[in-house]
Amino acid sequence: MWEFYNERRCIRTYAGHSQAVRDVNFNNTGTEFLSASHDKMIKLWDTETGQVLLILLHFVDRNRRIVSTSDDKNIRVWEWNIPVDFKYIADPTMHSMPAVAQSRNGKYLAFQSMDNQIRTMEPLTNFRWKSKKIFKGHMVSGYACGLDFSPDMSYLISGDADGCLIIWDCKTTRIFERIKAHDDVCIDAKWHWHEKSRILTAGWDNVVKLWD
Repeated sequence: MWEFYNERRCIRTYAGHSQAVRDVNFNNTGTEFLSASHDKMIKLWDTETGQVLLILLHFVDRNRRIVSTSDDKNIRVWEWNIPVDFKYIADPTMHSMPAVAQSRNGKYLAFQSMDNQIRTMEPLTNFRWKSKKIFKGHMVSGYACGLDFSPDMSYLISGDADGCLIIWDCKTTRIFERIKAHDDVCIDAKWHWHEKSRILTAGWDNVVKLWD
Protein backbone atom coordinates (compact mmCIF):
# COMPACT_ATOMS: atom_id res chain seq x y z
CA MET A 1 0.00 0.00 0.00
CA TRP A 2 1.35 3.43 -0.99
CA GLU A 3 0.54 6.86 0.36
CA PHE A 4 -1.12 8.96 -2.33
CA TYR A 5 0.44 12.34 -1.52
CA ASN A 6 3.86 13.57 -0.33
CA GLU A 7 6.58 11.03 -1.17
CA ARG A 8 4.13 8.35 -2.40
CA ARG A 9 6.15 5.78 -0.48
CA CYS A 10 5.15 2.24 0.42
CA ILE A 11 3.59 2.41 3.89
CA ARG A 12 2.41 -1.17 4.43
CA THR A 13 2.72 -4.62 2.89
CA TYR A 14 0.39 -7.58 3.43
CA ALA A 15 1.56 -11.20 3.26
CA GLY A 16 -0.88 -14.09 3.10
CA HIS A 17 -1.00 -15.64 -0.36
CA SER A 18 1.27 -18.36 -1.71
CA GLN A 19 1.05 -17.13 -5.32
CA ALA A 20 0.65 -13.83 -7.17
CA VAL A 21 -2.23 -11.55 -6.12
CA ARG A 22 -4.45 -10.73 -9.08
CA ASP A 23 -6.87 -8.16 -7.64
CA VAL A 24 -7.69 -6.12 -4.54
CA ASN A 25 -11.01 -4.47 -3.67
CA PHE A 26 -11.80 -2.22 -0.68
CA ASN A 27 -15.15 -1.77 1.00
CA ASN A 28 -16.70 1.71 0.85
CA THR A 29 -15.10 2.85 4.12
CA GLY A 30 -11.62 1.51 3.36
CA THR A 31 -11.47 -0.42 6.64
CA GLU A 32 -11.41 -3.86 4.97
CA PHE A 33 -10.42 -5.25 1.60
CA LEU A 34 -10.57 -8.48 -0.38
CA SER A 35 -7.62 -9.98 -2.23
CA ALA A 36 -7.87 -12.60 -4.99
CA SER A 37 -4.84 -14.72 -5.78
CA HIS A 38 -3.66 -17.36 -8.21
CA ASP A 39 -3.49 -19.68 -5.19
CA LYS A 40 -7.30 -19.93 -5.70
CA MET A 41 -8.07 -18.14 -2.44
CA ILE A 42 -10.00 -14.96 -1.69
CA LYS A 43 -9.14 -13.36 1.64
CA LEU A 44 -10.72 -10.58 3.67
CA TRP A 45 -8.21 -8.29 5.42
CA ASP A 46 -8.33 -5.65 8.13
CA THR A 47 -6.64 -2.65 6.47
CA GLU A 48 -5.25 -1.19 9.69
CA THR A 49 -3.92 -4.32 11.41
CA GLY A 50 -3.16 -6.48 8.37
CA GLN A 51 -5.00 -9.41 9.94
CA VAL A 52 -6.82 -11.90 7.70
CA LEU A 53 -10.43 -11.86 8.90
CA LEU A 54 -11.93 -14.39 6.51
CA ILE A 55 -10.83 -16.77 3.77
CA LEU A 56 -13.41 -17.43 1.35
CA LEU A 57 -15.82 -11.04 -4.45
CA HIS A 58 -16.72 -7.57 -4.71
CA PHE A 59 -18.81 -5.80 -2.03
CA VAL A 60 -22.36 -4.85 -3.14
CA ASP A 61 -25.69 -3.92 -1.55
CA ARG A 62 -24.28 -1.76 1.29
CA ASN A 63 -21.47 -4.26 1.98
CA ARG A 64 -23.94 -7.07 2.74
CA ARG A 65 -23.14 -9.10 -0.37
CA ILE A 66 -20.11 -10.06 -2.42
CA VAL A 67 -19.86 -10.78 -6.14
CA SER A 68 -17.19 -13.13 -7.48
CA THR A 69 -16.21 -13.94 -11.06
CA SER A 70 -13.82 -16.52 -12.48
CA ASP A 71 -12.59 -18.14 -15.67
CA ASP A 72 -15.40 -20.75 -15.54
CA LYS A 73 -17.80 -18.24 -17.21
CA ASN A 74 -19.98 -18.04 -14.10
CA ILE A 75 -20.87 -15.29 -11.63
CA ARG A 76 -21.67 -16.00 -8.00
CA VAL A 77 -23.27 -13.76 -5.39
CA TRP A 78 -22.59 -14.43 -1.71
CA GLU A 79 -24.33 -13.29 1.45
CA TRP A 80 -22.00 -11.82 4.05
CA ASN A 81 -20.72 -14.44 6.55
CA ILE A 82 -22.50 -17.29 4.72
CA PRO A 83 -19.98 -19.57 2.91
CA VAL A 84 -22.47 -20.74 0.26
CA ASP A 85 -23.43 -18.68 -2.79
CA PHE A 86 -27.09 -17.62 -2.79
CA LYS A 87 -27.22 -16.72 -6.49
CA TYR A 88 -25.51 -18.44 -9.42
CA ILE A 89 -25.47 -16.74 -12.83
CA ALA A 90 -24.54 -18.80 -15.88
CA ASP A 91 -25.49 -18.60 -19.54
CA PRO A 92 -24.17 -20.53 -22.58
CA THR A 93 -23.58 -17.22 -24.37
CA MET A 94 -21.51 -15.73 -21.54
CA HIS A 95 -17.75 -15.37 -21.81
CA SER A 96 -15.31 -15.28 -18.92
CA MET A 97 -15.63 -12.03 -16.96
CA PRO A 98 -12.51 -11.78 -14.77
CA ALA A 99 -12.90 -8.13 -13.70
CA VAL A 100 -15.84 -6.30 -12.14
CA ALA A 101 -16.52 -2.76 -10.88
CA GLN A 102 -19.38 -1.22 -8.91
CA SER A 103 -20.79 2.29 -9.30
CA ARG A 104 -20.47 4.58 -6.27
CA ASN A 105 -24.22 4.58 -5.69
CA GLY A 106 -24.27 0.77 -5.66
CA LYS A 107 -26.89 0.52 -8.40
CA TYR A 108 -24.74 -0.88 -11.21
CA LEU A 109 -22.04 -3.47 -11.79
CA ALA A 110 -19.78 -3.51 -14.85
CA PHE A 111 -18.11 -6.74 -16.01
CA GLN A 112 -15.09 -6.99 -18.30
CA SER A 113 -16.02 -9.74 -20.76
CA MET A 114 -13.44 -11.66 -22.77
CA ASP A 115 -15.39 -11.01 -26.00
CA ASN A 116 -14.14 -7.39 -25.85
CA GLN A 117 -17.30 -6.00 -24.33
CA ILE A 118 -18.19 -4.51 -20.97
CA ARG A 119 -21.60 -5.67 -19.76
CA THR A 120 -23.61 -4.12 -16.94
CA MET A 121 -26.25 -5.33 -14.49
CA GLU A 122 -28.31 -4.03 -11.58
CA PRO A 123 -27.42 -5.80 -8.30
CA LEU A 124 -30.37 -4.27 -6.44
CA THR A 125 -32.98 -5.62 -8.88
CA ASN A 126 -32.30 -9.35 -8.93
CA PHE A 127 -28.99 -8.99 -10.83
CA ARG A 128 -30.52 -8.45 -14.27
CA TRP A 129 -28.35 -7.64 -17.31
CA LYS A 130 -28.88 -4.24 -18.93
CA SER A 131 -29.03 -5.04 -22.64
CA LYS A 132 -28.83 -1.38 -23.69
CA LYS A 133 -25.72 -0.67 -21.64
CA ILE A 134 -22.97 -2.63 -23.39
CA PHE A 135 -19.65 -0.86 -23.96
CA LYS A 136 -17.46 -1.78 -26.95
CA GLY A 137 -14.46 -0.51 -28.88
CA HIS A 138 -11.51 -1.84 -26.90
CA MET A 139 -9.40 -5.00 -27.17
CA VAL A 140 -8.57 -6.97 -24.02
CA SER A 141 -7.04 -9.97 -25.84
CA GLY A 142 -7.58 -12.27 -22.87
CA TYR A 143 -6.24 -9.87 -20.23
CA ALA A 144 -8.34 -9.13 -17.15
CA CYS A 145 -8.17 -5.36 -17.57
CA GLY A 146 -9.63 -3.43 -14.64
CA LEU A 147 -12.46 -0.93 -15.01
CA ASP A 148 -14.25 1.70 -12.95
CA PHE A 149 -17.13 4.17 -12.91
CA SER A 150 -16.59 7.90 -12.41
CA PRO A 151 -17.90 9.19 -9.05
CA ASP A 152 -20.83 10.97 -10.74
CA MET A 153 -21.66 7.97 -12.96
CA SER A 154 -21.05 9.99 -16.15
CA TYR A 155 -18.17 7.88 -17.44
CA LEU A 156 -16.80 4.33 -17.44
CA ILE A 157 -13.08 3.66 -17.82
CA SER A 158 -11.03 0.58 -18.67
CA GLY A 159 -7.55 -0.42 -19.65
CA ASP A 160 -6.87 -2.56 -22.72
CA ALA A 161 -4.26 -4.85 -24.26
CA ASP A 162 -2.80 -2.04 -26.41
CA GLY A 163 -1.88 -0.01 -23.34
CA CYS A 164 -4.75 2.43 -23.76
CA LEU A 165 -7.04 4.04 -21.22
CA ILE A 166 -10.55 4.04 -22.68
CA ILE A 167 -13.21 6.46 -21.41
CA TRP A 168 -16.86 5.83 -22.35
CA ASP A 169 -19.88 8.08 -21.95
CA CYS A 170 -22.21 6.08 -19.68
CA LYS A 171 -25.35 7.60 -21.17
CA THR A 172 -24.59 6.90 -24.85
CA THR A 173 -22.12 3.97 -24.33
CA ARG A 174 -19.87 5.64 -26.94
CA ILE A 175 -16.13 6.14 -26.50
CA PHE A 176 -15.47 9.64 -25.15
CA GLU A 177 -11.67 9.48 -25.25
CA ARG A 178 -8.85 7.02 -25.90
CA ILE A 179 -5.46 7.73 -24.30
CA LYS A 180 -2.23 5.84 -24.94
CA ALA A 181 -1.34 5.31 -21.30
CA HIS A 182 1.33 2.57 -21.23
CA ASP A 183 3.91 0.87 -23.44
CA ASP A 184 2.45 -2.53 -22.55
CA VAL A 185 -0.96 -3.80 -21.40
CA CYS A 186 -2.93 -1.29 -19.29
CA ILE A 187 -4.05 -3.86 -16.73
CA ASP A 188 -6.05 -1.58 -14.43
CA ALA A 189 -7.74 1.83 -14.28
CA LYS A 190 -9.34 3.46 -11.24
CA TRP A 191 -11.03 6.79 -10.68
CA HIS A 192 -9.74 8.74 -7.68
CA TRP A 193 -12.25 8.34 -4.87
CA HIS A 194 -12.16 11.99 -3.76
CA GLU A 195 -10.55 14.00 -6.57
CA LYS A 196 -13.04 13.46 -9.37
CA SER A 197 -10.79 14.77 -12.15
CA ARG A 198 -8.03 12.22 -11.54
CA ILE A 199 -7.53 8.66 -12.80
CA LEU A 200 -4.91 6.06 -11.89
CA THR A 201 -3.67 3.46 -14.38
CA ALA A 202 -1.35 0.49 -13.92
CA GLY A 203 0.52 -1.13 -16.79
CA TRP A 204 2.62 -4.18 -17.50
CA ASP A 205 5.43 -1.72 -18.21
CA ASN A 206 5.87 -1.63 -14.39
CA VAL A 207 4.50 1.92 -14.14
CA VAL A 208 1.54 3.37 -12.23
CA LYS A 209 0.38 6.72 -13.63
CA LEU A 210 -1.82 9.49 -12.26
CA TRP A 211 -3.86 11.37 -14.87
CA ASP A 212 -5.60 14.72 -14.52
